Amino acid sequence: MTCTWIASTILAAFCCTAAVPDPVAFKPLESGVQSDIERPREAVARTAAEWKALCADHAGGRPCTPADLTKSTVIGVFLGTRPSTGFHAEIARIDRDGDALVVTWRETKPGPGEMAAQMITMPYVLVTVDRFTGPIRFVRAR
Repeated sequence: MTCTWIASTILAAFCCTAAVPDPVAFKPLESGVQSDIERPREAVARTAAEWKALCADHAGGRPCTPADLTKSTVIGVFLGTRPSTGFHAEIARIDRDGDALVVTWRETKPGPGEMAAQMITMPYVLVTVDRFTGPIRFVRAR
């Protein structure tokens, strides 16, 4: 009986101390299927210079959506080259984990039997969060 009680107490302690995600609000900035970034990439821009460089890689001379990097941080996921339409990048959630942010993203693909135009696409998503100077980790949702 004592062993069962001890095991139950230890299990309860672990269950109750499990990390609870602390969601961070984010705002869509831009998304689409025609980036100039051809290889998969996870990106963070914290300064105007970093945003300008990322924008140059991504937009290839086209204007990017303005972002105020004195108040926000831009976070992006670029899927790279895909063989058809129907692929999309999505940032599912952003959570605070101690002093870091964890960006959970996913790729959606055309379903079986779904019609998709056979053309090269380069899907991407860009969002902003309130200015953040700590580490940012990316996790692909399964």
